[in-house]
Amino acid sequence: MTPRKLLTGDEVALHNSRESCWIIVHGTRAGRAFGALDLTNWIGGSKIILKYAGKDATKEYEPIHPPDAITTNLKTEKHLGPVDLGTVKKVEEVITDEERARQARFAVRPALSEILNLHDFEAIARMVMPDKAWAYYSSAADDEITNRENHAAFHRVWFRPRVLRDVTNVDWSTMILGHKTSMPVYITATALGKLGHPDGELNLTRAAAKHGVIQMIPTLASCSFDEVVDAAALDQVQFLQLYVNKDREITKRIVQHAEKRGIKGLFITVDAPQLGRREKDMRQKFEAEDPSEVKQAGQGGVDRSQGAARAISSFIDPGLNWSDMKFFQSVTNMPLILKGVQCWEDALEAYDMGLAGVVLSNHGGRQLDFARSGIEVLVEVVAKLKEKRGLSFPNEKFQLLIDGGVRRATDVIKAIALGATAVGVGRPFLYAFSSYGQEGVEKALQILHDEFEMNMRLLGARNLKEIVPEMVDASNIHLHTVPVPRDNLYDINYEKLQGVRIKEMKSKL
Repeated sequence: MTPRKLLTGDEVALHNSRESCWIIVHGTRAGRAFGALDLTNWIGGSKIILKYAGKDATKEYEPIHPPDAITTNLKTEKHLGPVDLGTVKKVEEVITDEERARQARFAVRPALSEILNLHDFEAIARMVMPDKAWAYYSSAADDEITNRENHAAFHRVWFRPRVLRDVTNVDWSTMILGHKTSMPVYITATALGKLGHPDGELNLTRAAAKHGVIQMIPTLASCSFDEVVDAAALDQVQFLQLYVNKDREITKRIVQHAEKRGIKGLFITVDAPQLGRREKDMRQKFEAEDPSEVKQAGQGGVDRSQGAARAISSFIDPGLNWSDMKFFQSVTNMPLILKGVQCWEDALEAYDMGLAGVVLSNHGGRQLDFARSGIEVLVEVVAKLKEKRGLSFPNEKFQLLIDGGVRRATDVIKAIALGATAVGVGRPFLYAFSSYGQEGVEKALQILHDEFEMNMRLLGARNLKEIVPEMVDASNIHLHTVPVPRDNLYDINYEKLQGVRIKEMKSKL
């Protein structure tokens, strides 16, 4: 077979318009196999593609796409062949004053030893992350009421500690879907890890291995699925979060490949038939684009206000329904868990269909605003499934997991007392690696370990089985106007939504 001729940078540069749009992106991360791609008419010739038409777009592309995205989604005939990188003109990178200031703040971060809690990681991340990354990670739906409620709801649950118990030795390890974990916490799926750090989700994989916790791999990771699995330690347990593709053959291929690679649980996201309006993300995205450039590119009608989330999620099937569970049961033997259940009726349906469990979650407050918190729904689900099916929780055959708003081990302990098997934590680990890399995630996990040890002793529980419903008072969980003491660390970190602003005008004088 005759080797393909190397394209030159000048040849690629000729194709720099909507009518003929080529860009350069490398393929595999390890091999650095660069190539030219024909993206003419690809997703309508969006502005970000046109910005890099005829140029090397690798640096812009890599943080928000896994390395196999091109081979998976772009037809073979659009792969134009390798490029002689020595002939490619470098895209001039302009470092703004804002970026210089961010880099200066990053250089004076506190030492990792000064980080005392998960709130601290968020405070540092807010100061040192690029605006686009911070907007994507921190944003939530509409007025962000649910986002804040997720955390506030834990404040409506109070402890009833037991005393005079021998708590010399305490053990907070447990099992999730039959797999051991050092604590009742798993690293839940969060997208676009490379927005925060060049190693992206690999920071989580490696830290999870060191601390014996389970990582849930996201569909929309910046790293490819195989990269994350390959980075795992021997016998390390990983789950997969799945956004269901409209093309069921693609979904089947993903699921069966995951099972072949040793994934131990499939978490099917069911709360995202359409992604919510995340206005911090949307507004930041909008302000990043100059309308004059859009006009020059002939893009006056393009909707540019959807942010990073919408840009990467058009494949998700809004038609997903209960009958599709039979499809999943037919293509895999992995335990099936619905991620994003928000009422007892749907939890009961999942149980009756023979699924392995549900995650009581509102997607971190990023979908339907005014959806209730996972901890509140947990109380409802435990009561109703006991009434309807005689179930008690925690339950090995049908596991209740929750996520959203967790910042302390005490939050997790409250969920365990109320019937949860374990709790997912997402954003705090993103903030940890965005600020300090893998060491940040390891520190965050160690903080949780230390908090579990202290708080279980203070509660009078020597293991998780001794954390029983009688140890908490959740009588106010369904009341949304109960005054509770302010959480100053959380409130300081919360960045208020901003409305639209008038553009600055130059003085006529």
